[in-house]
Amino acid sequence: MNFLPLTLALFVLPIGSVAAQEAPDAFPSRSIKIVVPFPAGGPSDVLARMIGQKMSEDWSQPTVIENRPGANTVVAAQQVAKAAPDGYTLLMAIDSTLAMNQYLYRTPPYDPFNDFAPVTLTAKTMQLLIVNAASDVKTVKDLVAKAKAAPGKLNFGAGTITTKLTGYLFNKAAGTETVLVPYNGSAEVTQALLTGSIDFSFDGPSASLSLIQSSRFRVLAKFDPRPFPPAPNVPLITQDVPGLDEITVWLGIVAPKGTPGPIVDKLQREVAKALADPAIKSKADASGLYPATTTPAEFADFIRKEAQRWSAVVKESGMRYD
Repeated sequence: MNFLPLTLALFVLPIGSVAAQEAPDAFPSRSIKIVVPFPAGGPSDVLARMIGQKMSEDWSQPTVIENRPGANTVVAAQQVAKAAPDGYTLLMAIDSTLAMNQYLYRTPPYDPFNDFAPVTLTAKTMQLLIVNAASDVKTVKDLVAKAKAAPGKLNFGAGTITTKLTGYLFNKAAGTETVLVPYNGSAEVTQALLTGSIDFSFDGPSASLSLIQSSRFRVLAKFDPRPFPPAPNVPLITQDVPGLDEITVWLGIVAPKGTPGPIVDKLQREVAKALADPAIKSKADASGLYPATTTPAEFADFIRKEAQRWSAVVKESGMRYD
């Protein structure tokens, strides 16, 4: 008669003990993992490592960066969506992860609105049109003229959905026919441009910054009016290709759905603190990453608005992945 209460107590006490260990005010009590959906060296990887280092310093807990490239960020997104909702597994998502992939698959492999808890926007990167400095293309007008003279002969590299769709929008606005060569992230795009495997690229500058600074790459145009010190005189793309909207590739951190609100808020405050650090901000700005943070609620609203914006472009492009 007395065994049942005792047995229940034996099970209840350990559970209560674990719950106490995971209380928001004690978070984090062990290492945090930030999953990056691209190989090392790209914008999301660079920024995740900056944030992770600051987290480790402030919280005296290791922050591990895990690179899980593949399937247009789907591999990493699915991993984090299925992780325990405790704040210890995070995803450094990019715009395609949260605002585009759901329109590229007939049966989306995850739900960006319902499988994640938005933490904060982290950056709006600078998108550039780049050629190898050995190219005879000196300006956007040169590129357009060359492309029109030989339809279907020039190719461009792109490593994210956004940059691939940028190529589609560029061809549409410029009246050109150039061919997409897809890559798995910025590091691969940079290598392809360096070796001459592609004629030009749409990309952020983080992976190619040293090549831009050493004049091995030539920046033909940028896609928004913010200054880019490594190429201070580079023109806006709209000067030569009217009709193109401003385009940035944005990054943000999300946690698995169900992560407690107080832990999400604590993570948001720490990321915002890290990105406001003058040394980190200066380094990020110099790489064209341009930190930008939001509250979790603001980020959730931003994701939905971006998804609405890009859904029409994806449909019009005909781009599909199944």
